[in-house]
Amino acid sequence: MNLTQTPRCTVDVSTNADLHCHSRVSDGTLQPEELARRAKDQGVELWALTDHDEVGGQQRALDTALSLGLPYLTGVEISVSFAGRVVHIVGLGFEHKNSALIEGLHTTRGGREQRAREMAAGLAQVGIKGAFEGALKFVGNPELISRTHFARFLVESGHCSDVSEVFRRYLTEGKPGYVEHRWAKLGDALRWILQAGGQAVIAHPARYAFTPTEEYALITEFMGHGGRGIEVVTGSHSAAEAVKYTETALEFGLYASRGSDFHSPEESRVDLGRLDGLSGRLKPIWELLQDRIHWPA
Repeated sequence: MNLTQTPRCTVDVSTNADLHCHSRVSDGTLQPEELARRAKDQGVELWALTDHDEVGGQQRALDTALSLGLPYLTGVEISVSFAGRVVHIVGLGFEHKNSALIEGLHTTRGGREQRAREMAAGLAQVGIKGAFEGALKFVGNPELISRTHFARFLVESGHCSDVSEVFRRYLTEGKPGYVEHRWAKLGDALRWILQAGGQAVIAHPARYAFTPTEEYALITEFMGHGGRGIEVVTGSHSAAEAVKYTETALEFGLYASRGSDFHSPEESRVDLGRLDGLSGRLKPIWELLQDRIHWPA
């Protein structure tokens, strides 16, 4: 990686970092270049693109960010199975051309097409025809077809008024279009990230609705595999949840991360760069990644 060893500006807990968003390479609606420009326009001071299980947009995001004068960290969001739920792990600051990481991500993407066809079959049973072909229209990378692409099709075709309604009626456990997928193991995801030189972060922890015991198990196993960070401020966290995970980070000695989880101007709750700040009591994850930041010339 073409990295400087000494930061060319200061990044600290007050930095407007946005280290979680998605492009059309996975399930966002904007291209990596468009996201970079949007981040810059919105005042982001340190940015990462974190597509699901895919690093194919990294070079484009990196090149555009640097051309705009925007410091950049490589990123990815890896889906893992833990305690019967899908948990997301964000990797930051890794070598995005690392062969073991690329192969691991390819493996965890495997089976998405079969899962999508089963989802379409379930929707057909309740009268929604052509869902697989309809979802494909929204897919930038067919290997990454997901529930989000089905949701966009169901909104466009008039079956639901918005994406949230789609998930409530059709795409969550027990609903007609839900099909479980076997994802990577937590230890595998951490190994891919760390061996590629990055750091790992538990994404949006409030979303998993774990019991306290399950959450403790997740955090301690994550740390046991070398994980160092947790998202405290993110698009799906309420102010109260940000406070809760501030205390969690302090309790476990975890570094804090911050990211909008932006997917689309029409769908996302929070735009790039528009999050609340991290508490001054926290250590930001980018402190661990100073020598992994790509700095503009």
